[in-house]
Order: sequence, then C-alpha cells, then structure tokens
Amino acid sequence: MNSRDKRRPEQPTRRRLLQGGLAGGLAALLGRPARAADPAPPTVPDWTHHLGPGVATHPYGQPSPHEQSVVRRYLPHIQPTRQASISFTPLQDLHGIITPNGLFFERHHAGVPQIDPEAHRLVIHGMVERPLMFSMRDLMRYPAVSRVHFIECAGNGAMEQRGAVNKALQFTHGMLSCAEWTGVPLKLLLREAGVRKGARWLLAEGADAAALARSFPLDKALDDALIVYAQNGERLRPEQGYPLRLLLPGWEGVANVKWLRRLEIGERPWETREETATYTDLLPSGKARQFTFVQEAKSVITWPCPEHPLPGRGRQLLRGLAWSGEGRIRAVDVTFDGGRNWRRARLSGPVLPKALTRFEIEWEWNGKQALLGSRAIDETGYVQPTLAQLRQVRGTNSMYHNNAIQTWLVHPDGEVEHVQLG
Repeated sequence: MNSRDKRRPEQPTRRRLLQGGLAGGLAALLGRPARAADPAPPTVPDWTHHLGPGVATHPYGQPSPHEQSVVRRYLPHIQPTRQASISFTPLQDLHGIITPNGLFFERHHAGVPQIDPEAHRLVIHGMVERPLMFSMRDLMRYPAVSRVHFIECAGNGAMEQRGAVNKALQFTHGMLSCAEWTGVPLKLLLREAGVRKGARWLLAEGADAAALARSFPLDKALDDALIVYAQNGERLRPEQGYPLRLLLPGWEGVANVKWLRRLEIGERPWETREETATYTDLLPSGKARQFTFVQEAKSVITWPCPEHPLPGRGRQLLRGLAWSGEGRIRAVDVTFDGGRNWRRARLSGPVLPKALTRFEIEWEWNGKQALLGSRAIDETGYVQPTLAQLRQVRGTNSMYHNNAIQTWLVHPDGEVEHVQLG
C-alpha cells in the first residue's frame, strides 16, 4: 500500500462536481453511487437562457403549470346537481398541515351565494337582554384571534361504510381540510348581548338559498367557537362562507355554518331538517344517535396510496395525517401486516389541538405484499377503531362519522389498492 492509499479519500471539489456532472458530484457528496438513470441534466437547461414573466403578470399568484393536476375533484354520481354536492381535497399531494384556500374541500346545499359584504348583517336574538345586529365593519372592530383547525364533513368516508368503494385517497378522505382561521370569539358577542338564564342552545342560520341551519349547545359557543371572516391570511373565499362563517373547532363540518346571518339563543334544539332527517347515526337497534358533533380521532397514510404507488423496493418513508376533534394527537401507530404488529410513528411539525398532525415512519420494503394502516391516539386516550370494532357498535346502516382504520394493500409491483379487513 503506497502513501496515497493511506490518505483519506479525496474530498469532492467544485471542479470534480463540474467534471463529473451534477448527478455524479451530488452522489459523491451524499456518499452513494450515481445511477445511469439519474435525471439531472448534464447541460444548462433552456429556461436559464431567457427572461421569465415579470412581477404581477398574475396579480393573484397561480401554481406552477407542472402542478395542474393538484386540484379539487368532483364525483358526479354522489348528488344530482353541483349545487348540492361535494368537492374533494387532494390530500395525497399536499405538504404540511395547512390546506391552500383553492384546494379546501367544498360542501354546498344550494350553491354558493354571491354576497355583498357591505349589505351583509349578522343578527343575534332570542333569549338575550339586548338583541344585536352587526355589519362586517362592526365585527372587524372587535379583538381578533387566529387559530389553526381542521374541518371534516361528517360524511367523509360514508361511501366506505359497507365496502371498499372508492379507489383513491382523495375520494375516501378528501372531505377534510385544515386552515388558519381569523375572527372574533363568539363568547365576546354573546357577552355583549347578555344571555338570559335558562338558555342552553343556539341556532345558526346561513344566507344561502337553502337557509341551512344547525342547533348547537351554548357551552360550545362559550368555549372555542369563532365568528370567522378570514382564512389563511385572506378574506374567506365565497365557497367557504364569504363574508362570514361559524367555526366550531373539532365538530362535524355541517355545524360550521357558512354565510352566517343569524344566531338565535333558546332553551332547546330547533326542529330543523338537518337535525331530524340528516346527519344522525342509525344504529342496529333502529334508534339513531343525534347531535354527535365531535369528529373522533382518525388517521390515514397519504404516501404511499392508490394515487402514489411505491417506486421500488428498499427503504421508504411512509407519511400520513392524523386528527381529533377532542384535542391534540398524542401518538400514531402504523402496521405493515394488517394489524398483527404495530410500530410507533414519529409526529412531525406542530402538534396543535383540533388540527391536522403529520406523522412519518421508515420502512424497508422487501417487494412482497403488505397491508398498511395507521391508528391515531388522542390526548384523551381514545384509540382509533378498526372497521370491525366500529361495525360492532354502529352496524352498517350509519352514513356518518366513519373514523375506522384505513387499509392499503401494497402489491409486489408497488401498486396500492384500497381494501377492508374484517
């Protein structure tokens, strides 16, 4: 062995990076061999040879055209018209915990009203000492708070209650989004109105053509309810309730009434269509659970998934989302064999109450069939149930609040299929 052999391996230099090509140079830096299939261009790319568009070419910023497939999607067979239907968030293509406003899922009952904010009013009346009416300018004078919370439709996963119907993550879980909401705590407005003794419930009514209304307990109004006018730093989009909506953190989406125009305070729930005919949980006994507001702990693996199969065997980083309407996520477990064994995943990023939480875990895939699933555990100790456990309690006739463990079947070729166990 000569003296050169005894020296430390020569360190990469700028000249070596350029001579060996970008792919080979980076491979040297990362300590791995370069692959012939590495896509790094050996020459200066075309886009560096000419000027790009100038500032304010798009006064409202637009995504790259290379991301044009990342959009909300609609299933025509769900409802007869778009005015009373749903669009789904592309969870499989998002990063972090905040959903961009243009991708936040939609649920409408009579289409999106086009409201003039200068003409819009919010009325608080009923069992109060001082009935009040607020313009948007009035509300903007109150102290504002900003909080990050998810909204999930109670029907998220409804089509999967009796079998694996949808073949894409976007359609099994896409009625879920998370945002930073800015507005006025509802308790401030109620304090000013003066709630009378004996009041226990509120009715929230929207200004859409359906005049959608939901009852909810006064305790929630005095806890963390918000009257929201902004989302992710800008005023609400029309499809999200512009200019004003109710936010009941952690509760089913329909209770977060959009285009809010009226709050009535009373002794008991109102007999609205939403309370008596929809958004109830039918049990095997024939009875129905009513006012099941809370979206219980739930999770889903977002990579891999049917839209994003595994590229090949070897080390993988599985990623997913977890959330709970009861508070913070405490832990997430992941199974690779259909629930026989579980491993604790790592929570990444902020862990906030009633917000989406990211998790990830390393996995060495040997190219064989695997059954992937995740289960969330929230700070109350509640553990996300299996589908069999959920059906044992609720049967198969319930349309809402499906928070069962989601299973992905990974085939030897890397393709991912939605299946159900038990």
